[in-house]
Amino acid sequence: MSASIPSGPVEAAIREAVTGGLPATIADLSRLVRIPSVSWDGFDPARVQESAEAVAELLRGLDVFETVSIERADRADGSPGHPAVLARRAARDGAPTVLLYAHHDVQPPGADEDWETPPFEPVLRPTPQGDRLFGRGTADDKAGVLVHVAAIRALVEALGQLDLGLAVFVEGEEEFGSPSFKDFIVRHRDALAADAIVVADSGNWDVETPAITVGLRGNVAFNLTVRTLEHASHSGMFGGVVPDAMMAATRLLASLWDDDGAVAVEGLRRRAAEVPAYAEARIRAEAGVPDGVALIGDGPVLDRNWNQPAITVTGMDLPSVQHASNTLIPAVRVRVSARVAPGQSAAEAYAALRAHIAAHTPYGAEVAYDEKVDLGDPFLVDTGAGLFRLAKDALTAGWGRETVEIGIGGSIPFIADLVEVFPDAQILVTGVEDADTRAHSPNESLHLGVLRRAIVSEALLLAALNGRG
Repeated sequence: MSASIPSGPVEAAIREAVTGGLPATIADLSRLVRIPSVSWDGFDPARVQESAEAVAELLRGLDVFETVSIERADRADGSPGHPAVLARRAARDGAPTVLLYAHHDVQPPGADEDWETPPFEPVLRPTPQGDRLFGRGTADDKAGVLVHVAAIRALVEALGQLDLGLAVFVEGEEEFGSPSFKDFIVRHRDALAADAIVVADSGNWDVETPAITVGLRGNVAFNLTVRTLEHASHSGMFGGVVPDAMMAATRLLASLWDDDGAVAVEGLRRRAAEVPAYAEARIRAEAGVPDGVALIGDGPVLDRNWNQPAITVTGMDLPSVQHASNTLIPAVRVRVSARVAPGQSAAEAYAALRAHIAAHTPYGAEVAYDEKVDLGDPFLVDTGAGLFRLAKDALTAGWGRETVEIGIGGSIPFIADLVEVFPDAQILVTGVEDADTRAHSPNESLHLGVLRRAIVSEALLLAALNGRG
């Protein structure tokens, strides 16, 4: 795109508007965080609806959109998805249209005792690196919602009149796997159509250095039941002769990795790509790995995280220690979560995992898969696109430091759907997270300096695209 980042009075006006509006932005974010909008089954869906209504109110308050509505789409099983917010204004005088994406649902909080502050009560606390706002969703991804809202607000204040077309899509079930996403964007294709898409759901190099995401791993997640017995039996009477399901399951699961912890599944591929240097000590500090615990895998740290597959067992159904008896367990159910390197489809990776499991199941155990399998393809950004270069310039200007191109070990599987439905749109992946954000974990938090710089950067990008008209 033949545009440039504004400087001089326009840039100064944008920065002033963002800084002046920051208290209101933090207050708006805090109101959203107080709504426990967990989209998982078993949680109150009325709170997700409440969150959608609060987001719609914020967008209407900007007075720039011709339409703001709360919409739903259907999941694959025909059930309705959680509410999403959709807003749109038409472009004028040949200006482009930008679609801004974020999500207003959040992960479950986990155990209250693991939090230093109440999970749904935003608390501002000083840290050695600057003030942080603690609470579930402060960063992932209600801050993404507020970056879009505050950037538009600052843009209107600085420029007065906009030619830029804007669409906003704030999803309500990203943390639950976006089961209605594809149907939603197909159903609302015309309202969402744009020249550029900005997905605000990623991270940065650190709290002082911006990053733009160029690669995302895909994901495969499924439930697996391993059965060896028709019923439970006394471990003293039959142990040592009869294989129990726990024994079979642990031996099967152990075959997924080699002795160094690298993935040992034939057919799961790696991507060959250069990565910046990253000290092991840094990742130990960020992930809370004690010095006595070895890191797993092989190759440079970021290569393992960005370009290699990973497998984690994230759950297991079995008796707790408190309820353990001297019994041979007949069946064990486990949740396997795999990350897929860019360049390999999730379907191909799932086939490789199933082939490995079939070849490595011990003792003739019976293996069964739950019907529901989560598949999300990896994504690589077109770094040669004009919008990508413009976005890097906007981030560099907004942060005052050169932008780093990063991969992400996590997944945003719906981006593959965006590519399919809107093949001509250029896609950017930005965000407000940093290593201390602890998204999905207890004590999630948002660095307020990062929030301010992210808003400035997005407002500068939108101003540049607006000027192109």
